[in-house]
Amino acid sequence: MLLFPVLVSMFVGLLAALLPAVGTEPEQGAKPTIGSTLLPLPSPHDSNCSHLTVKLEFSSEVVEHEYIVAFTGYFSAKARSLYISSALRGSRDQQLEWHVVPRENPASDFPSDFELVHIRQASPSSLLTLEDHPYIKRVTPQRKVFRTLKYAPSPEPAAPCNAKPVTQKWQSSRPFRRTSLSLGSGFWHATGRHSSRRLLRAIPRHVAQILQADVLWQMGHTGSGVKVAVFDTGLSEKHPHFKNVKERTNWTNEKTLDDGLGHGTFVAGVIASMRECQGFAPDSELHIFRVFTNNQVSYTSWFLDAFNYAILKKIDVLNLSIGGPDFMDHPFVDKVWELTANKVIMVSAIGNDGPLYGTLNNPADQMDVIGVGGIDFEDNIARFSSRGMTTWELPGGYGRVKPDIVTYGSGVRGSGLKEGCRSLSGTSVASPVVAGAVTLLASTVLNRELVNPASMKQALIASARRLPGVNMFEQGHGKLDLIRAYQILNSYRPQASLSPSYIDLTECPYMWPYCSQPIYYGGMPTIVNVTILNGMGVTGRIIDKPIWQPYLPQNGDHIDVAISYSPVLWPWAGYLAVSISVAKKAASWEGVAQGHVMVTVASPAENDSDVGELTSTVKLPIKVKIVPTPPRSKRVLWDQYHNLRYPPGYFPRDNLRMKNDPLDWNGDHIHTNFRDMYQHLRSMGYFVEVLGAPITCFDASQYGTLLMVDGEEEYFPEEITKLRRDVDNGLSLIVFSDWYNTSVMRKVKFYDENTRQWWMPDTGGANVPALNDLISVWGMAFSDGLYEGDFSLADHDMYYASGCSIARFPEDGIVIAKNLKDQGLEVLKQETAVVEGVPILGLYQTPSEGGGRIVLYGDSNCIDDSHRQKDCFWLLDALLQYTSYSMTPPSLSHSHSRVSPPTGSEHPLPQRLEGNHLYRYSKVLEAHLGDPKPRPLPACPHLSWAKPQPLNETAPSNLWKHQKLLSVDLDKVALPNVKSYRPQVRPLSPGESGAWDIPGGIMPGRYNQEVGQTIPVFAFLGAMVVLSFFVVQLTKAKSKPKRRKPRIKRPTYLQQQTSTGKTPTV
Repeated sequence: MLLFPVLVSMFVGLLAALLPAVGTEPEQGAKPTIGSTLLPLPSPHDSNCSHLTVKLEFSSEVVEHEYIVAFTGYFSAKARSLYISSALRGSRDQQLEWHVVPRENPASDFPSDFELVHIRQASPSSLLTLEDHPYIKRVTPQRKVFRTLKYAPSPEPAAPCNAKPVTQKWQSSRPFRRTSLSLGSGFWHATGRHSSRRLLRAIPRHVAQILQADVLWQMGHTGSGVKVAVFDTGLSEKHPHFKNVKERTNWTNEKTLDDGLGHGTFVAGVIASMRECQGFAPDSELHIFRVFTNNQVSYTSWFLDAFNYAILKKIDVLNLSIGGPDFMDHPFVDKVWELTANKVIMVSAIGNDGPLYGTLNNPADQMDVIGVGGIDFEDNIARFSSRGMTTWELPGGYGRVKPDIVTYGSGVRGSGLKEGCRSLSGTSVASPVVAGAVTLLASTVLNRELVNPASMKQALIASARRLPGVNMFEQGHGKLDLIRAYQILNSYRPQASLSPSYIDLTECPYMWPYCSQPIYYGGMPTIVNVTILNGMGVTGRIIDKPIWQPYLPQNGDHIDVAISYSPVLWPWAGYLAVSISVAKKAASWEGVAQGHVMVTVASPAENDSDVGELTSTVKLPIKVKIVPTPPRSKRVLWDQYHNLRYPPGYFPRDNLRMKNDPLDWNGDHIHTNFRDMYQHLRSMGYFVEVLGAPITCFDASQYGTLLMVDGEEEYFPEEITKLRRDVDNGLSLIVFSDWYNTSVMRKVKFYDENTRQWWMPDTGGANVPALNDLISVWGMAFSDGLYEGDFSLADHDMYYASGCSIARFPEDGIVIAKNLKDQGLEVLKQETAVVEGVPILGLYQTPSEGGGRIVLYGDSNCIDDSHRQKDCFWLLDALLQYTSYSMTPPSLSHSHSRVSPPTGSEHPLPQRLEGNHLYRYSKVLEAHLGDPKPRPLPACPHLSWAKPQPLNETAPSNLWKHQKLLSVDLDKVALPNVKSYRPQVRPLSPGESGAWDIPGGIMPGRYNQEVGQTIPVFAFLGAMVVLSFFVVQLTKAKSKPKRRKPRIKRPTYLQQQTSTGKTPTV
């Protein structure tokens, strides 16, 4: 038996001599980048393996006198000119000068639904006259947008191509217009799960191979017949990576089709490159839309023309690596809807504004668009990847689940500007990964009529691999699984589905925030916003009403359900809002309750079908945890109704130091930019609910504290009256304010090219005059002072970021003051001064018997995730102890910083900015002759509870595993018995070299069937030698050996291909 290891060693040596070395060849021509200045893309002669950090800068300029006139349909150029001329003649403005701006691009020969008009001395009445024309839908100003990508060398010494880069710190700039969503390499959030020492095996360099696209290539699927559009910076004509560039079009004012920056080339390479850094679908028809200049300038009209041309060319898949927070940009959003309605599958990046929640970019946040987030190669959510929820629905509703799916977006390799490869990071990198996968998947479907924006999204989210320990607002439905998506799509029948497909308020962490707090009788209804995807047609409807069916054995009758839904599902999608509340009989009960909602969706059949209408019934399982109603002292109510955000109005950031992030656009919700505060309160045992209606619409006897933070909205007179009565009866109030100074508001104005007006904030960080109206009955008020600075309070380090001070407070209250810098003076006059004894915190016990307590603090930044530097959660704990239990914190009542309460007699209180336009966006104010006046108080929301249809049967135990697309059987779609020639590998970390190098840069599969065929032959011969020797040894040991037929193990790679229960090792 001693000969056995000798033979094995000889066999291994033989293989080492015969087989090519894997992972040992260095990159050829790789040179480190040197210098500290921003550089253009490196020359392809310098390197084909570049490590670059992409710095994103954004700015905008005003387009003078240009307007986009949108029509109700598509008309010829002559007809559009006649309509505009007819409308403007009716204005009777003798000074009006106008002309149609010529647009020389491929779409100019075809009918269009908009016109670009140059109008001099346009008065508001002239624009209104235009909109009054029956064929003119909307008039909006022309935008000029700069999206600047600059490539800089890494600040660390350049590493060779096979070295792992150092993680770099990432900071968001959060621009307020649509920008490129590309970052440099190396920006991810590591969890440490893979930080231990481990055996490093061969690494494939290309994301297409990591996602197992080669399995589909070897079946003959390479994207053939699918038209994919790339909206970016263009592509060079003779780039060696592309074999099927069908058309290159230029929509800019530059006379070139080439890419002068490299971003468009990179994106196109991830989708369709055929060599070196292979893309997913090299045989797809690549349509290049150059919509950005070399200076990264674009106009809304360029996009609208290009979108129209994409519809005309019957594009199948469109990748859009831009985004912005403005989901009310009507011309753009409307055109995206029109694109998807014409069966264009749009894939878009969700944004690089993570890890903050509520930072989704448009159009990726739309229901009909596939929104893509980013992960690294160790399956960690990329730190830069934006998080949900959507904020369209606030304050009355709740956001939808986004992103839809995540995939690799850190250190992904793609095509260089002229040749070679380079690595980039960002959700604009993850987006073309999904776009390429979608293109490849579409080419595998024989009946292309089944492929539409809804069916493709259904296949992607149903097949996605869920990442452990990550919630749905970070990962959506999970990580892209190309092979499972292929199996689902090739057994797909048109149907409706739901996203999410179930509601389980007990499943953590995936169902965060729903799972973070049980429900109870008397609480605000829990709202879950479900998206209905309709794969049967672009339009549909819900038949009758959704049916609520509780499971009696699982206590389903302990919950009440109310349902609202889209009257029309268009395009391809709609919403299903489910409100869940606890029945009165369960007020003291604890346990789990289950049921489900049945929804039937109908869509008109295709024109050539004999069937009049297609229908599909889907089930939405619901599972909730119920607890007895908590005591009043533990219940905190968050006022969401009085928070306003961009869009549509200019509501500035609460921290004026954040000059590169001027807009307050994250929703100010406990599950978006106040998430950490919410998590802290839950950890302290408080139950936090959200008030999405006026103060008149809740029962104050149920709550210990009303928490009002950073409010920008006005208050109804009835709200002021009710709140005073509630506080007298025991409700306590905590108010976190922010800055408000009319001089500073005028200083921070900017010109908005969307409205063509100077925008001044309609409030400051908070609406202090409105807050003063609310609390004046107790002799309290905030000032218009603007302060900033570090200080210490109760042995805690604190930072006051653009807060106000307390101007008035009752004389028997507790007031804390600190020395702070006068930031208002700095903003207005660029001078620095320190003000001593600024009152910032006040605590007051109301005099009525059993009355509540009131706390004022002048700054909310210490509990806001957006730009928080030092948190004050400890202070919030102390204040809740005071308001809920009347326990005055000794650290405050006996503080050396305690001062006499201010009377406010020396300074007038802040007044509202004259001429402000808050009424345009307010739910409280309306326009009136003179000053705006309060609207009539709206009725409180009334939920119509669904009539239950109880079921006396057992509910499914695992809701996630139970939910699948109807009529999809993965076992029926077998993968081919393909000999895999690539080793078992771990994913490529950003910046590491790809050790699996295809000779000559030729794509595997049908492009080179012979590559790697020798490896299985040698492996088989070696196994035969070893087994033969082992049989001889057994023959000597036994006189009559029992011959065993040699069993050849199936390659592990193929075992994992056919397994549907485990994640493939890649």
